[in-house]
Amino acid sequence: MPVSLPSALVPFLDMLRCPACRARLHPALGALRCPAGHTFNIARQGYVSLLTGARATSGDDAAMARSRDRFLPTGRYAPIRQAAARLVEDALPDQGTVMDVGCGTGYYLAGVLDQLPGARGLGLDTSVRALRSSARAHERAAAASWDVFRPFPLADGVADVVLNVFAPRNPSEFHRVLRPSGRLIVVRPTQRHLAELRGQVPAMVKVDPAKEQRLSQALGPFFEAADSQQVEYVASLTRQESLDLLGMTPSARHLDHVDLRDDVLLPDRVTVSVLATAYQPR
Repeated sequence: MPVSLPSALVPFLDMLRCPACRARLHPALGALRCPAGHTFNIARQGYVSLLTGARATSGDDAAMARSRDRFLPTGRYAPIRQAAARLVEDALPDQGTVMDVGCGTGYYLAGVLDQLPGARGLGLDTSVRALRSSARAHERAAAASWDVFRPFPLADGVADVVLNVFAPRNPSEFHRVLRPSGRLIVVRPTQRHLAELRGQVPAMVKVDPAKEQRLSQALGPFFEAADSQQVEYVASLTRQESLDLLGMTPSARHLDHVDLRDDVLLPDRVTVSVLATAYQPR
């Protein structure tokens, strides 16, 4: 039985473009289709599969997505979500459109939409497992599979806000899809982020000391900073929450059972430290 078109996806039909030929996409039986016949199925979980050809490998695998599903509802990262939502509120008309690139399970996009009753959101991610959650994260959030490093399947100048939280970036595409008055919101860790956990688990991926310099160089030709907030606090963790926090980050790919065996001491408090910046297009 064909899957019906998710209601949250309907407002984005005019904005979406066929990844193969850049034509407009129209609803078909359980799919979106362009006039040339390129067809993209809508999964029964509610997201549309736009990513074709070789699959990206950087998205969350099933275990990482399960860790996110367990950890994020604890509220330990709620201040980060609130900071991102505040920056979006300052930049976005109530009826605007938010694109969350690298949306994961949709936690941050849902938080933004909760604060903006008239806004709508579209999450893009490579991970099919994460998209199953993001398609259900909010009634006004649609979801589609896509690789941030490819040209986005979107028309020019259609987004009021591009949200990018702990995710890879494509500055030229961010700039292309944003309206001239739009904003790019980037949230990334500082060197102090999860320092206690990194101290106990040496295999964790380190934060590059040159991260801010590289970010400035990458975004500089397209954007200038308009507002920035630092979010830093200490969060208490149970052992399971520490394990889930490890399991939902890129570090999960570098850990093995030796790093996480029962006798390995994990901290019960960690420093959460991020920078959240709103950029305006040049």
